[in-house]
Amino acid sequence: MSGLSIAQLEDKATLLREDIIRMLEHAGSGHSAGPLGLADIFSALYFNILKHDPKNPEWEERDILFLSNGHTVPVRYAAMAEAGYFDVKELMTLRKLGTRLQGHPERLRLPGLETTSRPLGSGLSQAAGAAYVLKNITPNTHRWVYVVMGDGELDEGNIWEGARFAGKNKLHNLIGIIDRNNIQIDGNTEDIMPLEDLKAKWEAFGWHVQEVDGHNIESVIDACSMARSIIEKPSVIIAHTIPGKGVPFMEYDFHWHGAPPNSAQAKEALHKLRTLNVKIRGEHE
Repeated sequence: MSGLSIAQLEDKATLLREDIIRMLEHAGSGHSAGPLGLADIFSALYFNILKHDPKNPEWEERDILFLSNGHTVPVRYAAMAEAGYFDVKELMTLRKLGTRLQGHPERLRLPGLETTSRPLGSGLSQAAGAAYVLKNITPNTHRWVYVVMGDGELDEGNIWEGARFAGKNKLHNLIGIIDRNNIQIDGNTEDIMPLEDLKAKWEAFGWHVQEVDGHNIESVIDACSMARSIIEKPSVIIAHTIPGKGVPFMEYDFHWHGAPPNSAQAKEALHKLRTLNVKIRGEHE
C-alpha cells in the first residue's frame, strides 16, 4: 500500500491509460476498451489496496490478485510497471515474440503474476482454490485473495461453479471485483445473454454484494475495506465502468473490445487523456 491521496491515485489511473494506449498502438493488436475502463480500479489496487512488494514479488505475506479476464492484462502490466515490478520501457514489448508481456498473462514469464489466464471463466475457481488453502490449510496467515472478472465472462458456467464453492465454504478472504461495463466481443451483454438481476444472483450463491462506481477510486477503496470486514461469506464488488473510459471515441463502443488504436487514433487518445489529467488535478487544487 502507499500513502497516495485520491487525487494522486486519479493521476496514476490517467498515467495507466496513457501507457495502455502507447502499448496497444506499438503492438498493433490487443484490447482497448476493457483495460481503459479498469484503470481506476487497478490504480486503487496496486497503489492503495493490495499488500505487495514490487521488489519481492514472492513475499509470503502478499495479497494475491487473479485476473480472470486475461485479455485486459495491459492495465495490469501498466500498473505493475508504474509500481516498480519492471522498467516502464518494457511495456513497449507487449505481444512481441519472446516478450514477458504476452497478450494474456503467463505466470512463469513475469514475477508478480499469480496465474496464467485463459480460458475465460476460470479465474474465480482458481482464486477460490487459493482462498480455500489460505483459510483452511494455513489459517494463521492474514492474506486476501482478489479476483477481477469481466461481466461478459459471467456467461461461463465455471464462474458459477466457483461462486457456489466459495459460498458453500464461506471464503471470507475472497473478494471478487466484476468489471460491469455492459459489453463483450459481440455486443452489449444484455442483448447477448442478460445478466440482471446480477446482485440477486450473487446473493443467491451466498456472497456479500456491493455495487460501486468503478471510476470513483475512493468508492472502490471503501468497498474493498468493507469486504475485508465481512467474516462469514465471500464478497463481490460489482464495479460499474465505462468501456474505453477517458477516450471519447472509444467509450461505450463494443467494437473497441478487441481492437487497438492506430497511430492517428493513439495521438488523439493521448491528447484527450492528457487534457483529462489536467482537469482532474485542477479539481483537487
